[in-house]
Amino acid sequence: MLTPAFDLSQDSNFLTIAIRVPYARVSEFDVYFEGVDFKFYAKPYFLRLTLPGRIVENGSEQGSYDADKGIFTIRLPKETPGQHFEGLNMLTALLAPRKSRTAKPLVEEIGASEVSEEGVEDDDDEEFDWEVEQSPYEEVPESALNPECRYGFGNLRSGVFQRLQDELSDVIDIKDPDFTPAAERRQKRLAAELAKFDPDHYLADFFEDEAIKQVLEYDPWWTDTYSKMMASLEKSQEQENLAALVSFSEEEKYQLRKFVNKSYLLDKRAHRQVYYSLIDILLAYCYETRVTEGEKNVESAWNIRKLSPTLCWFETWTNVHEILVSFGRRVLCYPLYRHFKLVTKTCRDTIKILQLGKSAVLKCLLDIHKIFQENDPAYILNDLYISDYCVWIQKAKSKKLAALAEALKEASLTKAQLGLELEELEAAALLVQEEETASKAAAHSISRQQIPASSSETSDSEESDSTASSETEDSDSEQEESRGSEPEAGNALLGLFAEKSGAALLWDAGVGGTALALPGSDVGQGKPLAPSWAPGASGPLIQELGEQLETTVHVSEPKGSAAGKQGGVRGRDGRQTPED
Repeated sequence: MLTPAFDLSQDSNFLTIAIRVPYARVSEFDVYFEGVDFKFYAKPYFLRLTLPGRIVENGSEQGSYDADKGIFTIRLPKETPGQHFEGLNMLTALLAPRKSRTAKPLVEEIGASEVSEEGVEDDDDEEFDWEVEQSPYEEVPESALNPECRYGFGNLRSGVFQRLQDELSDVIDIKDPDFTPAAERRQKRLAAELAKFDPDHYLADFFEDEAIKQVLEYDPWWTDTYSKMMASLEKSQEQENLAALVSFSEEEKYQLRKFVNKSYLLDKRAHRQVYYSLIDILLAYCYETRVTEGEKNVESAWNIRKLSPTLCWFETWTNVHEILVSFGRRVLCYPLYRHFKLVTKTCRDTIKILQLGKSAVLKCLLDIHKIFQENDPAYILNDLYISDYCVWIQKAKSKKLAALAEALKEASLTKAQLGLELEELEAAALLVQEEETASKAAAHSISRQQIPASSSETSDSEESDSTASSETEDSDSEQEESRGSEPEAGNALLGLFAEKSGAALLWDAGVGGTALALPGSDVGQGKPLAPSWAPGASGPLIQELGEQLETTVHVSEPKGSAAGKQGGVRGRDGRQTPED
């Protein structure tokens, strides 16, 4: 907790306590007082005082808050009217807690203390002292701060984060902004973005962009309003009459009534800086509105402040192009959806809002103010930037906003300008994808070729099997026919060779009616022919075949064949021999 700067004064009936709590969340604060105790709490400040006199709560107490100065003023009635409180300027004494009581009671019952198993006395009944030690706050004068370390609206603030750094570390990315010049902030920001960039995340959104397409097709509220404005301009209506196109809700009107009207003394450089930072903040807001499709969530405050270097790095700008480069880099480094098309689409959204004029810009700023106010650590950004923007934009000139929109429209942004090597990443990823596609296609083609080959082999084997079976059937039928003609042909040939040359016939029924005639065999003498497989007959028969090999006569065809019709037999040399 931070101890705020405070001051005490009194009159005869009241004690007045003025507490300075700049950038506190004043919508939620607590005040407690009783007797000589006074406690005040407004995140992140806490003040506890031990007063030199007693005060009382009787309904006459009063309180007020000065938003410009950030000062709470509380008037508390004295218990004894007219009593004078001594030492109200002794701040250290007022912050000191009351004297602590002795650690042991005055009367102690012997043996009453219980000892736990670890040997430590159980003192749960002893009252715990919740009071913490405090020290007076000494504010550092602005003259002691570096003039290059200013920030906030128009770079008008400094010294805010000296004491709030621990409380607001989740709001901004820069450490010690009060001692970090603008040039050093930019160097640290660029280094942090390079360290945060994830090529895998970027390529995943680049190739799998279904969700990105849905976000790009969403039409926020300013799209319809812009279409109406363009239709009105085509009818030659005046620009001033177009302010009625943007309306404010009752809640937004209530927000406007709460703001304190003030004037801002800005030099030319600070004035330009305010306009440039406005572009940066609107870009972050347009991205948030588009990706959430207008439905705010718990991450909305984080998205806006993270995508705006103005809000999280207190960045300063010199031209529109460097704003676009910075925004593009952060879109591709931090949020959920990281796609370059979202950068270009958000730029067109911002151009439309600026062309719609002050009313549209104010409506966006009020929405940002509401988002930050509902977020515990981000409310400080309202005090530094957004609240002042909501007041300032109401007095800004519409021509300046139109010129700003034209400057943004003329600015161009490419992937190479972001410094993240996006084109090289995409080319390498596309090359890998093409190789994978080619390898898959080749594997698919090979598998398709293997399937027909195996089927053709199967069909060929089936056809060969069927052909073999048909040939077997044909040969069987031919054998049966030849067997039917075997007795007649065999008897005729047997008689013929027996009469003419006394030759012996060796009949081989397994060769479809084929006969071998051996001269001098026993067949011509009326003896039966011994088969080649008969016992004791194979040896002489083979010997005789070898001796009479040249005189062997082959009967080529059975009865009914073409050779049979010619009535002759062919010798071994292929010449036809007449039958006589």
